[in-house]
Amino acid sequence: MWQGHDLPEVIEVHRDRVWHRESENRIEDARSAERFIERVGFCSAMTDCRRPGPSLYIAVCGRRDAHMPRNVQKDPESRLAWSIKDDIMRRGRVYYAKLKRGRLTFIARRLLPYFHALWGVPSGEAESLSEDARSVLRVLRSEWEMGTRDLRLASLIDERGRFNRAIDDLQKAFIVIPSDVTYKPTFSYIWSLAETRFHDELEVRVSREEALKEIARAYLSSAGMALRGELASVTGLSRPEAGAGSWSLVDDGVALRLEPGVYSWRELA
Repeated sequence: MWQGHDLPEVIEVHRDRVWHRESENRIEDARSAERFIERVGFCSAMTDCRRPGPSLYIAVCGRRDAHMPRNVQKDPESRLAWSIKDDIMRRGRVYYAKLKRGRLTFIARRLLPYFHALWGVPSGEAESLSEDARSVLRVLRSEWEMGTRDLRLASLIDERGRFNRAIDDLQKAFIVIPSDVTYKPTFSYIWSLAETRFHDELEVRVSREEALKEIARAYLSSAGMALRGELASVTGLSRPEAGAGSWSLVDDGVALRLEPGVYSWRELA
C-alpha cells in the first residue's frame, strides 16, 4: 500500500529531473522557466515542498526540501522566484492567473484549452458572474487594460474586498489575467482580458472528458506517479474527476493503476 508521501526512489529521481529539484538544474531566469512550464504543462508559482506538484519556487531553489521562509522579503530564493514570476507574466508566453482554490498557476499554451474547458466561462455567458465581476468586465472591455486602483474606481466598487473577489472570480473563469505589475510609486497589477494574449487557445473547444484526460496526462507524465488524492489536490479537480482522467490513461495504455487512487506512468513502472 502506498501511504502518505512515500514514493519509490525512482519516482523521486524522475521528479528531481523533470521538476528541476536539482541544484545543477535550477531555474535562474524567465526563459528557462518558460521551458520548464512547457515541459510539465502547468505548475504552481510559489508553493514549497509542503504542497504536491511542480512549482516555480521549488525549481528556483533546485532541491526537494525547498521550504518558503516566513520572511520572504529577505530570502534571495523567494525574491528571485517572485522576480521571474513577474518577468513571465510580462512576457505573456505562458498563461498566469489565480485559478481554482486561489492558487497562482502557470499553464502552457498547449494545455490552456483543457483548463478552459473545465473552468472557463465563455465571454457570451457573463451573466453567470457576480454583479461586481460584470462591472469590472464592462470596464476592461472598454479600456482593455487598467491598473488595480483605477479599475476599482471605474467599476464603481467602493470596497476593496468586493473588488478583489470580483477579480478573483474573473481569473478563475479564464476571462481576466494580470499582464504586468508596477512597484513604484505603489504596488499595482495591470489587468487585461485573457483573450488579448490567448485568443486562439481560448477559442479551441474540447470535451470535458478529453480535458480531464489531457490534464491527467500532463501531471502523471511529469510526476511519474500520483498518490491517492494527489492529482485532485494539485489541479483543483474533484477526486471523481481526477480518477476519470487517470482511468482514461489506463485505457489508453500509458498508465497503470497500482491500487485504488494510485496511478503510475507506464514507462516508469
